[in-house]
Amino acid sequence: MAKSGSASSSYKKFGIVIFCNTERIISQYNGPKQLSNEDCLLNVSFLWLCLLCLPGWTESLSLYTSDGRSPRLALEKSLSWPSKDMQCQHMLKHLRNGARITVQMPPNIEGHWVSTSCEVRPGPEFITRSYRFYHNHTFQAHQFYYTDNHCTAPAYTLVIRGRLRLRQASWIIRGGTEADYQIHRIQIVCHTMTTAKELNQRLERTCGGAKEPGPWEPNVMYELWSEEGGCDCSRGLNFAMHELQLLRVEKQYLHHNLDHLVEELFLGDIHTEPAQRMYYRPSSYQPALQNAKSHDQSCIACRIISRSDEFHPPILPPRADLTMGLHGQWVSQRCEVRPEVLFLTRHFIFHDNNNTWEGHYYHYSDPVCKHPTFSIYARGRYSRGVHSTRVMGGTEFVFKVNHMRVMPMDLATTSLLNVFNGNECGAQGSWQVGVEQDVTLTNGCVALGIRLPHTEYELFRMEQDAHGRYLLYNGQRPSDGSSPDRPEKRATSYQMPLVQCSASSQRPEINLSHHADRPRKPSNGSWGGGHHSIVLAVALAVLKVLVMELCG
Repeated sequence: MAKSGSASSSYKKFGIVIFCNTERIISQYNGPKQLSNEDCLLNVSFLWLCLLCLPGWTESLSLYTSDGRSPRLALEKSLSWPSKDMQCQHMLKHLRNGARITVQMPPNIEGHWVSTSCEVRPGPEFITRSYRFYHNHTFQAHQFYYTDNHCTAPAYTLVIRGRLRLRQASWIIRGGTEADYQIHRIQIVCHTMTTAKELNQRLERTCGGAKEPGPWEPNVMYELWSEEGGCDCSRGLNFAMHELQLLRVEKQYLHHNLDHLVEELFLGDIHTEPAQRMYYRPSSYQPALQNAKSHDQSCIACRIISRSDEFHPPILPPRADLTMGLHGQWVSQRCEVRPEVLFLTRHFIFHDNNNTWEGHYYHYSDPVCKHPTFSIYARGRYSRGVHSTRVMGGTEFVFKVNHMRVMPMDLATTSLLNVFNGNECGAQGSWQVGVEQDVTLTNGCVALGIRLPHTEYELFRMEQDAHGRYLLYNGQRPSDGSSPDRPEKRATSYQMPLVQCSASSQRPEINLSHHADRPRKPSNGSWGGGHHSIVLAVALAVLKVLVMELCG
């Protein structure tokens, strides 16, 4: 029996679950089969009539339109600040306008794909990848493992061969494609005597007599598993290829140059707890692989990795760890994906003169960050950095959040905030689209799963890219949806890096003065709670999914 991973859906209900912390909101749904155009129109029309018949609908709609704001206009205003920081503003707007990215659906993954840098997986594990997908649906994957965080000292290489079949567009991760895979064979080559001895002893304990007899030698290929049978020795390495269950291919022309096409392949994320990765279905992505034939020409690692094999592992150029100093302003380089359907862009400001920080989190409903749902502004303090003894090259910080504001940007999120009873998320029933509220006095926002004050134990690292820009990596969010609120939950891997957009942090807060007035509560109170509000919120969300997912 071949090792496999199936993307078959077990989702039988059509529902919505929403949860959020500072950087996370779960919004997952499961649905029926694709409807015909006629059936789709009938369903949507019927649901729309139901909405019009709901008591309080007219008043609810007036909250959305009373001041003439649209989510896009509100976001445009919230991103305006003095001209000296126009670079940060320009970079965020560029992302929100789609950044000239084309997504292939279904994706064409045939070809050779390679890592763009030394990647850090939970554990930590330092790795580069070289994957080949063939026209007959087979694949060969090389995973090169290292003992250092710059991937200059190879330890061992895994060679995985199998078969992959694309299935349907993901119901869980918009823009992603689900796939099934089968593994036919897993082999290993050690690159040093020390690694050979250590792995030989470790696998002896986990698969005993099934391991190839005798002491292992470097530069010799050994079999860990094959479909012919026998014990699976790869389990001793916490190995899994479930990353193949979720895929996404993006194309973009760098610097608007039609001769400079870059293709990127995003595969599913790895669980932050190594022991759980064998049982985890991806709900986000790892760092992108680039097509070896159409990669960024400034990517030195791409060229090195593309020429490597199991007996000649890639050795990346040595580089020194940069001194970790949190200062200046940093923004997302792309629309980011978090586990369980969260799309967002981030903007961090660090004031190193007094160790305070500000964070702006702009959340969206789509994978190219065009349709805003809500934004969060957080503020607090951070500790002095300490070199990590667990993650080579990392620096540990403690972050405290003691101030927060929330702005709903669409009707579904506004409905969610208004159906919660009690003053545990701003003033009850007072939320309006495009109007920001301070939730510090209510100790956060229960509706979004945020409580204040809040402490997180963070991991950071800094690098420079091929263009000399500074990149800032902070810890990967826990896969189980919790937050790193205890030292033992501190991350051992990183999120997508932010890029420095300004070396100065001395600027006024983003101009939100047009949202300063406290929103008024509707006089009849029909929006603030009760069964009509709950039905309305659910109906709006279902209608939104029907239109976007079924009517295309």
